[in-house]
Amino acid sequence: MTAPHEVTYFVVLAEMRTGSNLLESNLNEFEGLTCLGEVFNPAFMGHQGCDELLGISQAQRDTNPLFLLDAIRQHDGLAGFRYFHDHDPRILNTIMEDPRCAKIVLTRNPLDSYVSLKIAQTTQQWKLGDVKTKRSAQVTFDPVEFEHHVTQLQAFQLRIQRMLQTFGQSAFYIAYDDANDLAVLNGLAKWLGSPARIDKTSDKLKRQNPEPLEQKLTNFHAVREGMARLDRFNLSRTPSFDPARGGMVWAYRACRNVALAYAPLAGGDDTDVLDWMAAIDDTTRDTLLGAFSPDSWQEWLRANSGHISFTVTRHPLDRAHEVYRRQVLQGARKNLCQFLIRTYDITLPQNDSPPGDYSPADHKRGFAAFLRFLHANLNGQTGMTTHPAWALQSDLIADIAARGPIRHVLRDDRLENSVHLLGQTCGRALPEFRAARRRHKLTLANIYDPEIEALGRAAYGEDYARLGYGDWRAP
Repeated sequence: MTAPHEVTYFVVLAEMRTGSNLLESNLNEFEGLTCLGEVFNPAFMGHQGCDELLGISQAQRDTNPLFLLDAIRQHDGLAGFRYFHDHDPRILNTIMEDPRCAKIVLTRNPLDSYVSLKIAQTTQQWKLGDVKTKRSAQVTFDPVEFEHHVTQLQAFQLRIQRMLQTFGQSAFYIAYDDANDLAVLNGLAKWLGSPARIDKTSDKLKRQNPEPLEQKLTNFHAVREGMARLDRFNLSRTPSFDPARGGMVWAYRACRNVALAYAPLAGGDDTDVLDWMAAIDDTTRDTLLGAFSPDSWQEWLRANSGHISFTVTRHPLDRAHEVYRRQVLQGARKNLCQFLIRTYDITLPQNDSPPGDYSPADHKRGFAAFLRFLHANLNGQTGMTTHPAWALQSDLIADIAARGPIRHVLRDDRLENSVHLLGQTCGRALPEFRAARRRHKLTLANIYDPEIEALGRAAYGEDYARLGYGDWRAP
């Protein structure tokens, strides 16, 4: 295995909690090698708190990531960076297709990376330089969340594998346990074409959670359930890339007394639909069936022949405003908030109860900026990945349908009448659907005008056309 000829830079393809900080620290021990960090992370440049790198500002990078890539290529010696699945998607094809870019694939047992991520999120300690400052915590293992973690990791690994194959290239594979192995590290330097060698590894970082797994979890017994949810996945074979798996079905919710299953679309408020389904079961929405694995979903389908599956769409503009209100105005997605403030020079409140000086004009200007971001993001023109919460509803429906047919696609503004159709299909009377009227201080009705409608259509034109929506109207 040899690196490509005339290597001018390198990339470490990894994920959070796979040992990439440690590998970077060790690479920087070699004379002539420089790893610059997460240079295409949408929230910062290289490392937390940095907004400039190699003479390139964050705004310049966000406008065109090739500015920064060119600066890395021209760096003294051989420079590189770490790239995760949620970093700037515009740059991935460029670096993967470029034979002058050496690819290093870093992997870790996904169970260990999941638990490590949970601990880091709890303690807010992402790197450890001195054991005296170590923060410890026990965390709870969530089988459904773990399945999502594994699926996300695997999807990125399979994409990388596919790109390497189609571009006719190879990579240097290194596991978490080898990121501090002196012989392996010197072999990596040789593979990169560097004459430098080291006789000891970096002492700047320490392993954060060396304890046995059972000591790090409050419910170690749940790991068995998490393993059972994974279809044909062997944790020890992570570097080899396992076979592709079907889409996850954990988001489905189903009734216990009626063969009725609901496929939620990210970005909407499902409370009313779930409450209506709970009324069918004469229970609460928390007791509806859910958290399906592929096997348990197939069991439910076999036990409910003639089942009815449905999903509910929202007006694209209404859904966009709901996402804006929840995830931007309430600060749920800080990276996105920072991007909007930095790129569009807008003012954002801290929560859903804005200060008196947050005017309707501020609200409209902020939402208009968000719609412009959506237009660019959905067209692959931003440094952020497209999150399901604001992805096209028509694309989400197509993804769900790949797992099983959706028999009914309903609209939220017509649900009070549509449930009768579901009842006729079920052959029984179903409870009436009543949408709760929730009051928010920041509403779409207060800022809607032709400009907002035009921006919404520019961002979600495909959903307007595919799902049959016209101009937005206040309910």
